[in-house]
Amino acid sequence: MSIISYSIFRYLGTGQSLASLHFSFLIGKSTASVIIRETCVAIWNALHAAVMGQPQKEQWQEIADVFMQTCQFPNCAGAIDGKHIRIKKPVRTGSQFYNYKKYFSFVLFAMCDANYSFRYIDVGSYGSRSDSAVFAHSEFGKLLHDKALDLPENTALPGTTSPAMPFVFVADEAFALGENLMRPYSSRGLSLARRVFNYRLTRARRVVECAFGILANKWRFLHTPIHLKLETAISAVKAACVLHNFVRARDGFNFEDSLTHSLHSHRPSVVRGHRQGAAVREQFTAYFMSPHGALPWQLDSI
Repeated sequence: MSIISYSIFRYLGTGQSLASLHFSFLIGKSTASVIIRETCVAIWNALHAAVMGQPQKEQWQEIADVFMQTCQFPNCAGAIDGKHIRIKKPVRTGSQFYNYKKYFSFVLFAMCDANYSFRYIDVGSYGSRSDSAVFAHSEFGKLLHDKALDLPENTALPGTTSPAMPFVFVADEAFALGENLMRPYSSRGLSLARRVFNYRLTRARRVVECAFGILANKWRFLHTPIHLKLETAISAVKAACVLHNFVRARDGFNFEDSLTHSLHSHRPSVVRGHRQGAAVREQFTAYFMSPHGALPWQLDSI
């Protein structure tokens, strides 16, 4: 490994400052910044298609099968969430990147599978935006809205013959309920069946939280504010995500690495769903209380 490559992975793996790289490798701070940007762009271009290509219909089915095996949530094609990446204030941006936690950030929006690998990311939206707004303006959100993701045809849930249910993505309450997007019930005084649904959805949704934890604890520059130009910081995060998938496929992961991380979620906002989404959620709720869909321990866990 060349000294330049070593310096890049040293930065991504430790989060040390450009000044530290300057003294460690005897390169100028501006030179180090250029090297980080160009190398991270090259890593993204080399690995993106191989480790984060858009799934086709058969691959969506495989993802759903793993969710069913590991999280017992049928017809689940992925878990989505957004995290704040702390940065220094970009020049001439006003308060656009200033988030509700009172620091500057951009958003890493991600959809991951049950193997804790990122299948889609959107990096760089303003920290002041809500998760729902980031999702709606992302390429993934537009493809889902336009039904252009090549998801499998609607199919009945395991052990049943009807109705045919759509494949869905699971999210927290910051996202709007939709026919292909499930979020938890948010009202108080929930019935037993709705509390069970929230528990079952959380079991599936937590994989994206774990993926963020693995990412941040492997590439520790995400634990501290990124003191790079905005474009370079975005390239570094994108490179870390494809490297996460590459390492995840090769080496697996230590589950304890996923338990804590410094990435902050968005503040939940009030977003409305639509009737089709509500009807799909009610069908899942009924299924999770049925003999075919219930888990032996679910009532003890709510």
